[in-house]
Amino acid sequence: MSDLPISTIVGGAAFVVGLIFGATAQRTNFCTMGALSDIVFMGDWRRFRAWMLALAVAMIASQAMHHAGLVDLGKSIYLQGPLAWAGAIIGGLLFGFGMTLAGGCGNKTLVRIGGGNLKSVVTFLVVGLFAYMTLKGLIGLGRVQIESLTNIAVAGKAANQGVPALLAALGLPETIARWLVVTVIAGGLLVFCFKDADFRAAPHDIIGGLIIGLMVPAGWWVTGVLGNDEFDPTPLSSFTFVAPIGDTIMYLMTYTGSTINFGIAAVGGVIVGSFLSSLAGKSFHVEAFSDAADMGRHLTGAAMMGIGGVMAMGCTIGQGLTGISTLSATSFIALAAILFGGVWGLKYMEEGSVGAALKAVLARG
Repeated sequence: MSDLPISTIVGGAAFVVGLIFGATAQRTNFCTMGALSDIVFMGDWRRFRAWMLALAVAMIASQAMHHAGLVDLGKSIYLQGPLAWAGAIIGGLLFGFGMTLAGGCGNKTLVRIGGGNLKSVVTFLVVGLFAYMTLKGLIGLGRVQIESLTNIAVAGKAANQGVPALLAALGLPETIARWLVVTVIAGGLLVFCFKDADFRAAPHDIIGGLIIGLMVPAGWWVTGVLGNDEFDPTPLSSFTFVAPIGDTIMYLMTYTGSTINFGIAAVGGVIVGSFLSSLAGKSFHVEAFSDAADMGRHLTGAAMMGIGGVMAMGCTIGQGLTGISTLSATSFIALAAILFGGVWGLKYMEEGSVGAALKAVLARG
């Protein structure tokens, strides 16, 4: 047995997995906001299909690990507790809209830092500040009040808010319900992805989707298997970026009194992976704000991302890939809200008005 603390072992493994995530995202330009932008402005669905492929892969592999008994996804934060529908909707809309103003989601922010983008360094700091304010600070008072008024407690044998457990409450055996949901959703996504000839002819996007999707179960393995210490078990978790950005800032400021965790190490790994990939691809370059308006947009968007990401219990990766890989009902609601907020934000950037942008999205939908 290693004499290293379990937190160090988990942190080291998380850094390596984050390194792969960051390098892949940088090289393949894997980005939720970019995928939505391609659809809204160019009618190009390839990057969105890569994102959906990652979601299908993450779901299938994570559920296979759960079924095999390698990890118990019921212990993840996404399945524990009540159905937080209001936080998922409000937070998702805030995060989705904010990421368009800030030029990308939490994942893209880290990738851009590795590529030399100084705007993303500012976004990183503001996201972390507002995330902590919403978790434990002044904004947290409002968040707790909203949750107390709107959260729906889940009862029953499973006592979690996963879609299979909700179906099991109607009388369907949970194992059958679980694989029925996986087959319908993941199978449908795979058909959606590969029925398109342009996507099939884009190995760049296919490889990106496959690798990013596999990083989610890799995260479950690091925390649930490698971190399964009898005396100091690691909380089960995988990739998410909003709260971990805040944790990373706190860790850097209080290093001697802090303990590294999966999220902090993964954040560092993504940045370093992107940095190494950008150097290898000769794309590293320093970029700053073009003017005051550009800075204002990024500051506003970062604040919205920090607040929204905590209220929704995750970002495009945290809820969109990791959360949905657990089949959490809240995660499905949050992802829908994030995507709607992202399209709304893109239309706002085009229309110049929040109201006009909302009308344009609703009219198109």
